[in-house]
Amino acid sequence: MSAQITLHERYAISILKQRGLSIRAIARELSRSPSTISRELSRNRTRHDGAYRWKLADSYSRTRRSRSRRNTRFRNDDWATVDHLISLDWSPEQVAGWLRLHGLLSISYETIYLYVWDDKAAGGDLWRHMRQSTKKRRKRSGSRDSRGRLAGKRHISERPPEVETRETDTHWEIDTIKGDSQGKHSVLTLVERKTGFTMMGKLERRCAADTTARCIDLIRRHEGRVATITSDNGTEFHGYKDVETATGVEFYFATPHHSWERGTNENTNGLIRQYLPRRRSMAHVTQLHCDEVAAMLNSRPRKRLGYRTPEECYVPAR
Repeated sequence: MSAQITLHERYAISILKQRGLSIRAIARELSRSPSTISRELSRNRTRHDGAYRWKLADSYSRTRRSRSRRNTRFRNDDWATVDHLISLDWSPEQVAGWLRLHGLLSISYETIYLYVWDDKAAGGDLWRHMRQSTKKRRKRSGSRDSRGRLAGKRHISERPPEVETRETDTHWEIDTIKGDSQGKHSVLTLVERKTGFTMMGKLERRCAADTTARCIDLIRRHEGRVATITSDNGTEFHGYKDVETATGVEFYFATPHHSWERGTNENTNGLIRQYLPRRRSMAHVTQLHCDEVAAMLNSRPRKRLGYRTPEECYVPAR
């Protein structure tokens, strides 16, 4: 018997399933193995409701075979590697660049994009790992800063020159990201400017006391690797002098409403939102979860690093 399920068999599977027959019973009727029927029902089900429709199932199967023929120069092991890296939320460009950098596979990111969308057409889930930006652009001018004023703080223009040029990997940017507007839980993010290496800390309250304590804790994880920190003007950073006293780090503050002055942190927060969406409570988020998300980001290759990862660029210098 042919290894491929035929159109006639798909019609029979659909009818028998509607009659309530089990997978084993359908397999007996068609003289197929139960695993073959199970795989057919799993791979070719309709995505929006999980139902099995024989015409759509046949279309999904033909699309998958067409994709396979189109990419015959790549082995199944190659696609398994691509599948794994996409499942880590890497973009096709990051996958292609990292594979080429490490001499594992020469494949274009366009080919990977086609593979992902062909997989979607065939009922696959790889497309769900693609980032879809919903961020609205902020106006770069307008209202006055209504947050508490802080005397004696250093302005961003006073930072050492090497901070701007990213010559060393000891200069960081800091921010907090919150979930729903009613919740008090949030997450503290620290990002190293040169490598993009990220640390995250859970805040039970988005206040100066909790932010200060968590900031000190994160800095001490990398003793001697944090020289300066640049933040926005949020009141949660009003305990910055306690951070300086405890760690020896120098704090600097960006111009109010100039988020682009901390572009590294802003971009990283956008990546974090893939795991901690806006308008969703962060009460369930733990420090372990924060560490896991940071590890995912630190092991994701970046184009500006020549497709090396932040971890590869940051850790060797320790």
